[in-house]
Amino acid sequence: MRWMRYRTDGTGNPAHYGIVDGDRVQRVSGDPFTGYTMQDTWHAIADVTIDVPVIPRTFYCAGLNYAAHAVEAARKRGVEPNLPKQADIGYRANNALIAHGEDVVIPPDAQKMQYEGELVVVIGKQAKHLTPDTALDCVLGYTIGNDVSERVWQRSDRTLWRAKNTDTFKPMGPWIDTDFDPTHATTTVSVNGQVSTTFATNDMLFGVTTFLCAMSQYLTLWPGDVIWMGTDGSSPDLQAGDVVDVTISGLGTLTNRFVQGE
Repeated sequence: MRWMRYRTDGTGNPAHYGIVDGDRVQRVSGDPFTGYTMQDTWHAIADVTIDVPVIPRTFYCAGLNYAAHAVEAARKRGVEPNLPKQADIGYRANNALIAHGEDVVIPPDAQKMQYEGELVVVIGKQAKHLTPDTALDCVLGYTIGNDVSERVWQRSDRTLWRAKNTDTFKPMGPWIDTDFDPTHATTTVSVNGQVSTTFATNDMLFGVTTFLCAMSQYLTLWPGDVIWMGTDGSSPDLQAGDVVDVTISGLGTLTNRFVQGE
């Protein structure tokens, strides 16, 4: 099942949840977290405005979680790679979230903009003290994220408050897929239609189960929380006018254009 959050008149009215069926979406009353009933209202997806699939209570992100990305990051800093020894979690800001099809705005003083295509875990129910056998029971499904980063700022901002959390820097969507299995999926990122990065989605240093178990020993996970699972490879520098597609096979494609801000 694919859950889409959408609007029928741009930004004028509140967003609704619906269930995707091919190129249409059927509206529901309620949501996938607290319960819902189907309505006899259908829309063509091409006729609606897709919204961020969930506004998370807490926005988590994995630290370096793919070997090639960790090695590339170390090389750029001129140091020897030091792969993480355990699952390491951080946080991002909801203000940075935008939907599939919305523009990433490049700040006037930005110098080095790059993408990071990521698998996103969406929590469906409250959980604490998870075990490897029960961890995935709290997962509603998966969506796609683009962890846009300004690399010059990333080297100077101790908390990454600008480098990772500037408005529009976190595209997410287009939907939540409750049946998706990342085991054999491939993540492909294209810029202006040309493939730039490809990697096995599940080739993580620490998988979803490991993160959920580690986090839930200390943190209560709540419905609607999201965990961005990191990225592999490296990105070219992006310019105004570039269109970035993040595709995860079997899950979908997240598309956003980069535009120059004033």
